[in-house]
Amino acid sequence: MYMEFYKLNGRPFQLTPDPRFYFDTRTHKKAMAYLTYGINQGEGFIIITGDIGAGKTTLVGHLFDALDKTRFLLAKIVSTQLDADNTLKMVANAFGIGTDGLEKSAILHRIEDFLRSQHREGRRVLLIVDEVQNLPVSALEELRMLSNFQEGNRALLQIFLLGQPEFRDKLALSPELEQLRQRVIATHHLEPMQEEEVPGYVYHRLKLCGWQNDPMFTPEAFSLMFEYSGGVPRRLNNLCSRVLLFGALEELHEIDEKVVREVIDDLKKDQTPTTGPKHISQVDTVSGVGPMRSNIPPKVRAELAAAASEVYLNGAEAHILRRLEVLERYVRQHDRTIRQMLDILSEWAENASDSYSKTGTDAQ
Repeated sequence: MYMEFYKLNGRPFQLTPDPRFYFDTRTHKKAMAYLTYGINQGEGFIIITGDIGAGKTTLVGHLFDALDKTRFLLAKIVSTQLDADNTLKMVANAFGIGTDGLEKSAILHRIEDFLRSQHREGRRVLLIVDEVQNLPVSALEELRMLSNFQEGNRALLQIFLLGQPEFRDKLALSPELEQLRQRVIATHHLEPMQEEEVPGYVYHRLKLCGWQNDPMFTPEAFSLMFEYSGGVPRRLNNLCSRVLLFGALEELHEIDEKVVREVIDDLKKDQTPTTGPKHISQVDTVSGVGPMRSNIPPKVRAELAAAASEVYLNGAEAHILRRLEVLERYVRQHDRTIRQMLDILSEWAENASDSYSKTGTDAQ
């Protein structure tokens, strides 16, 4: 809905990773430098870690979008507590290699044959393993074994490992992963963006969706958005989507601190198990409604709870009704548009029918 109000041609803050929305923060610049270095080396493992929603997938997607597809072949798997054998099967399937009914040795042979055929055709093969923190040591060792395939002095497969911060601990503290550690040629941990980077990030994504300076954000709004999100892109995207929806409902063209704070309060309520009148009736110990005042007679407690609920609802009623009024106005606009389209189609169908009948009569 906010896309229509702000005349956007896409969703600027979708949660699904999209390399098109890549934004070059300081930490992303450093990560890109390490990734580029690793690709130029043409061997070993490259590791990118970061908290949930830090933008690991978007970063790597942006890198590979820039690669020459005639020179590089890319496959990706997302690990979900796979054992070593199933990890191997997933790798093979990602490259289009069939594994049904095959023993492990046969799968390895097929993968090796595939890698050598790509090498002969002048292509380098890259594999992304996402959510790598879920893999057991045995599966990580299986990936290391795949990196042993070589043609002369050139590795036939290069592997990118993407994971959450705990993977760094697993890699550093597991004695069984010593050989894998020695194969890592580049690593970087994605940090949250800095506060001064938030305005550029928000406007960058809006511009990619046709933004024409509507809405504008105040500096105080950006500060509060950073405070809530901690600079984590996914949390910021979620907040921005809700802010734009709120702005459209209220028909706002400037987003200030008050708007962002109200949206944040709504988000916090969404994440609270009990809210609204029920919450008030259970925990408002000041008014004597909550469990700490259990000595109050049940009839009096019920009356107090009802009164507290009424106060809560009356305080929110005007705001809710105002939002509903805006929504209803949009629905009416859509209904009018649909009726106009149906009238046009009906008129077109009648004209076509008359024309067909006339043609038939002339033919007779």
